[in-house]
Amino acid sequence: MRYNFITIEGTIGAGKTTLARKLAADFNGKLILEQFEENPFLPKFYEDPQRHAFPVELYFMAERFQHLNKLLSEADIFTSFTVSDFLFQKSLIFANNNLNEDEGKLYRMLFDIINPSLPRPDLVVYLYAPVEKLLRNIQKRGRSYEQNIRADYLEHIQSAYLDYFKVQTQSRVVLVNTADLNFADSPEDYAYFLSLLQRDYTVGLHYL
Repeated sequence: MRYNFITIEGTIGAGKTTLARKLAADFNGKLILEQFEENPFLPKFYEDPQRHAFPVELYFMAERFQHLNKLLSEADIFTSFTVSDFLFQKSLIFANNNLNEDEGKLYRMLFDIINPSLPRPDLVVYLYAPVEKLLRNIQKRGRSYEQNIRADYLEHIQSAYLDYFKVQTQSRVVLVNTADLNFADSPEDYAYFLSLLQRDYTVGLHYL
């Protein structure tokens, strides 16, 4: 593996966790996953976003910090392969979309305190998928609290990711259009994905 620390990102339903698990298993890597089910505010957020947006985003940011801070403390971070299904900066992406102005300012203050201390992935892979495919994947995995997610919400989140990646200047980001790809079930598609991880990318956003 060319890169020691890879993050698989994507909008809700993009398949990032499935792909991260597969990579970790196939390359005997360390796997870092978000624990959505442990966030007690998430079901409440989908029922009443305005009321529960701040606690749900604060919980996620704290959890992401704990995972990455633990990784930083481990001596083999630069010699062993690690894959995660989240980028810490997604905390700010979702917060900007979900919080009101005052909540957003407070959240940004906390984010700016935490962010510089955390390790950055060597490569970020963003799985871009049409909203129709995202909705099918969400329905297929069957989490009850996700079944009412609207297409326009997914469109806003995906646009926010793309806007962020276009202007960031510190990471190698590869955007992979997965409209006609199935990395979980197609050996050919998965082999193509692995070939992308062997390329040498410069800092910035790369469309594939």
